[in-house]
Amino acid sequence: MDAAQRELSDQIDHATQRLLDDARTIPEAELQAPSLLLGWTRAHVLAHLARDADGMRNLLIGARSGQDRVAYASAQAREADIERGAAMRATDLMTDLADSAMALRTIVKQLPDEAWQVWVRVLDSAPFPAAELLTRRLVEVELHHCDLAARYSPADWPAAFAAMELAEPMRSQRQDRLRYPPPSAAAMSRFAVRPPAPWKPGQRLPGSWLGTGDHSRALPARTVSSGAASRQGR
Repeated sequence: MDAAQRELSDQIDHATQRLLDDARTIPEAELQAPSLLLGWTRAHVLAHLARDADGMRNLLIGARSGQDRVAYASAQAREADIERGAAMRATDLMTDLADSAMALRTIVKQLPDEAWQVWVRVLDSAPFPAAELLTRRLVEVELHHCDLAARYSPADWPAAFAAMELAEPMRSQRQDRLRYPPPSAAAMSRFAVRPPAPWKPGQRLPGSWLGTGDHSRALPARTVSSGAASRQGR
């Protein structure tokens, strides 16, 4: 992992900690309320982020082993997994969110340098180097945190993320969030404020982020022939 990749990994750690701190303040009933994404509740957004982490981890497992792996058996299977996650109890969903994030973090920290140059594919996208998954994960966490409509907004983005050069469609997706209205006074008062957890680069993250599950858990993906490219969801 080079210096730029380490910096992205640290940004993902910070963004994930903020997400988890806010997500755990959302009452169970509010998790089933609409998010800012049409047709999705807040629980759907969080379940999507958990499955996104699993999918990216699966691609990196393939890059490390030299075997091409798909992130999901199909787009339909991914959607079904998101629906199942959105129906979880709040405590189970928070555990799933934290565990999937830490499982992804673990393989990111362990990946050999040459594996970052392996080409992967997100479902039907054009192939790209595995190293780009770091930027994609940071974008997913920062944008979907805003989609929760629970205090966090583009005004809270770190300057480094707000100014980051992004390829399409990530650039347009970030621009779309800038059009969101600021959180209402009701939204600001409805969710408790949780102070930031202490964290320093290179040290263990707080327990709220570590989760409670097995970080070597199996993933809902399969190995495909060596000539195929890896695919993952949006």
